Amino acid sequence: MSMDKISFVILTWNSEKVIKDCLNSLTGINEQKIEVILIDNGSEDNTVSIINKFKAENPDILSKIILLEKNYGTTISRNMGIREISDDTNFVCILDSDTIINQDAMSELIRVLQSDPQNAIAGPHMVNLDGVEQVTAKCIPTAMLKFCKAFPVRGIQKIGEQKERYDFSDKQRSYPVGYLISACWMIRRSAIKKIGLLDEKIFYSPEDVEYCVRAWKNGMRVVYCPNAHIIHATQRISKKKLISRHNWEHVKGLLYFFRKYNLFITSKSINCR
Repeated sequence: MSMDKISFVILTWNSEKVIKDCLNSLTGINEQKIEVILIDNGSEDNTVSIINKFKAENPDILSKIILLEKNYGTTISRNMGIREISDDTNFVCILDSDTIINQDAMSELIRVLQSDPQNAIAGPHMVNLDGVEQVTAKCIPTAMLKFCKAFPVRGIQKIGEQKERYDFSDKQRSYPVGYLISACWMIRRSAIKKIGLLDEKIFYSPEDVEYCVRAWKNGMRVVYCPNAHIIHATQRISKKKLISRHNWEHVKGLLYFFRKYNLFITSKSINCR
């Protein structure tokens, strides 16, 4: 019986503090064949030199490096990587440069995808370096929900937060969810052929929400796997400055997303089951 193959698509941008740990964690994947396609978004720190050193030491793992002259955001750059995956790939793993993965988590994500042909995208439970749990699986957002979360009254903010979250009381089963943050997605290769590439009209966010909505609209499922665990040393770029290009692009992306799917008041038009 032939081994499954995972194509990892990793995007870096000034990732010198995290990319070495991410790449090193890939060396522990041996139950599947792997290839790694890395796209650098015009880093100005030591990211590229760290990548090149890893490539020299692990030529069979880091298959292709794409160096861009500037930051093209998450969609254009990731799509470049997706287009480079090998023909014999079964699964594509979209991976942030600040993640640390492991064999058990990757195998569990693949197991869940293989358990039902409708399961298209699977994502793990994530914690940061201090072990603090991250909310990685959420309901489809609406403009009203985002307004509640941003409203300067804590009681209204809590209503928005509650409407966004699920109850994952049983940690031993998987759950269909509206969307998963794209720090770690395991996707069926066949699902990408049906859903398509990431929407390049979105620069930075919410490209993950939009892609998951398209999966649901194509009759496929997005599945959260609390029994798969990885580390996400999140950098939260958009939180660092109140006024920045990333925050502006995030607002633009949200407005585009709400208009595209008419998600201003309710998300009932998207059947997430």
